[in-house]
Amino acid sequence: MGRMIDSNSPGSLCCFCLPAFLPKSSPAQDPTCPMPDATIINFFLRNMVQQPSIKPESTDSPEQPVKMYLPRTNESETLKKIRHTASHVMAMAVQKLFPKAQVTIGPWIENGFYYDFDNSEPFTEKDLKAIQKEMVKIVNRKLPVIREEVTREEAQRRIKEINEPYKLEILESIKEEPITIYHLGDQWWDLCAGPHLENTGELNPKAIELESVAGAYWRGDATKAQLQRIYGTAWETAEQLAEYKRRKEEALRRDHRKLGKELGLFIFSDDVGPGLPLWTPKGTVLRSLLEDFLKQEQLKRGYLPVVTPHIAKVDLFKISGHWQKYKEDMFPLMAEDEQSAAKEEGFTLKPMNCPFHIQIYKSELRSYRELPMRLAEFGTVYRYEQSGELGGLTRVRGFTVDDSHLFVTPEQLDSEFLNVVDLILSVFNKLQLKNFKARLSFRDPASDKYIGADEAWEKAQGAIRRAVEKLGMEHFEGIGEAAFYGPKLDFIFRDALEREWQLGTVQVDYNLPERFELEYVAEDGTRQRPVMIHRAPFGSLERLIGILIEEYAGDFPLWLSPIQARLLTVSDEFLPFAKEVAEKMRSLNIRAEADTSGERLGKQIRNAEKDKIPVMGIVGAKEVETDSLSIRTRAAGELGSIPVAEVLERLKNAISNYSNF
Repeated sequence: MGRMIDSNSPGSLCCFCLPAFLPKSSPAQDPTCPMPDATIINFFLRNMVQQPSIKPESTDSPEQPVKMYLPRTNESETLKKIRHTASHVMAMAVQKLFPKAQVTIGPWIENGFYYDFDNSEPFTEKDLKAIQKEMVKIVNRKLPVIREEVTREEAQRRIKEINEPYKLEILESIKEEPITIYHLGDQWWDLCAGPHLENTGELNPKAIELESVAGAYWRGDATKAQLQRIYGTAWETAEQLAEYKRRKEEALRRDHRKLGKELGLFIFSDDVGPGLPLWTPKGTVLRSLLEDFLKQEQLKRGYLPVVTPHIAKVDLFKISGHWQKYKEDMFPLMAEDEQSAAKEEGFTLKPMNCPFHIQIYKSELRSYRELPMRLAEFGTVYRYEQSGELGGLTRVRGFTVDDSHLFVTPEQLDSEFLNVVDLILSVFNKLQLKNFKARLSFRDPASDKYIGADEAWEKAQGAIRRAVEKLGMEHFEGIGEAAFYGPKLDFIFRDALEREWQLGTVQVDYNLPERFELEYVAEDGTRQRPVMIHRAPFGSLERLIGILIEEYAGDFPLWLSPIQARLLTVSDEFLPFAKEVAEKMRSLNIRAEADTSGERLGKQIRNAEKDKIPVMGIVGAKEVETDSLSIRTRAAGELGSIPVAEVLERLKNAISNYSNF
């Protein structure tokens, strides 16, 4: 978006730099749903994120990582200025070396910045090195960064003077006036809202690095020009840059796409299509373990399982508001003919499960005695994500949600909301996810993307506030993060590499019951409107598994590992014994197998380590003679010879207690 200019030129228009970062019954009357007690409150207080930290590496990593806090851009005004200024310096360097390159947008992002360029030739690794070298020259010149305010007409005149069509579009999208421009000395300038450093010399050239080039469509629209996006990162110190690079390398080691393939958990097929994972037998075991775990927890708490179809008439989503508010992210309408398509009559893949559960509730007139009603489903939903937004399991087009919708009276709302939080924290505990914080995702009053009356929103947001205050949760508000139909309590998990992911969520909804005209017969005989709670402890099952693979570096806890024990033999002579022990283990629901590869013992051990098998039992002549196994675990190393009966008992206990062998 910028342009090189000489000292006599009136200038040119540059980037509109926007930050890119990056859905009455009392407890005594209802014994299936106990109120959270001090135990769960204490658990939350112990495990809330107080300050960023790095967890110990898995056993695969020989060294412990350096404990260094790397703030995100939105957490540091200094980094905002550094990265904004670095992005401008990069754009100036690009246009110095490639005068025909046109600049479009260049915002800061979570750990750095990028700029999109329209250039006839693709940028190469050699080009990136040359650009970075030119950036160092600009930094060393200590050019002042000067803010200028101009009228819209003046900005338009300058843009037309240098023939920058992208800038005209950007200017049209800027609603505020006056228009602000930031200059690097008298050499280069760009449209920008700021903030910036005082001069380029305040940048540390040893703390800046250009990282990669990627394709990007103008305005994210595949029908528009394809641009080249150069990513970079900038920090205050060289030490921070070194730590950032170390974490990037560790992220590659933990990448769930790489580990998922190595561990044989899932695949993607070009013939099936992008964003649609195929689960292998081992991966399906992992999915089933997580589903069964949550289903059992839900049954204990009075949830009722349901199953709903994958498609529905589009009319259903018009009532819910999804079609009006969410149509761009849904798969296209399936109509019988052109006339039906013109009238928007037909079927569509479901983007959400809630309208289906509403229909089950609405199939009968309910009494207050039936409430709360807790309907639960592992329902697969579909979102038409753009190809460029897809990423392994964390961003897919078809995914399964551990969805539940609770229909409650207003008097039951607070206690049911707390019980849902209790369930989510219990799930996190079993999954060993401890580094998280709570976000109150509320609506932005200035936005028109929401449905429902102000009063309903205030009541729903009030219920969430009361819950977090009662539990003493450390929390922060995310204005504008609400679903279009109601506010949420989101659990933001920070992984071993300090990246943040949204996992569990709880939503309070007064609007869909109104839109679907839901009712129940109250104790006094009147018809009343229930309140809905939308709830998903896992969120997307696919995303959860992707996160768990990276959090554990593929080293799943014993209870969750697709293969929990593998029997290895000194020679094939001892295979019958190994197979017999493996069969005994399977009869006790221990997932075990014998290595029948015929490889030498050392290779079998290396393969088991590579496959991240939690427990290995080595069988030789002595073990056969004494009916024992020489046990080696990933958690504790060599444990020596242990009788088979004891191994079986310890495995059963460890699995049932969600602990190591």
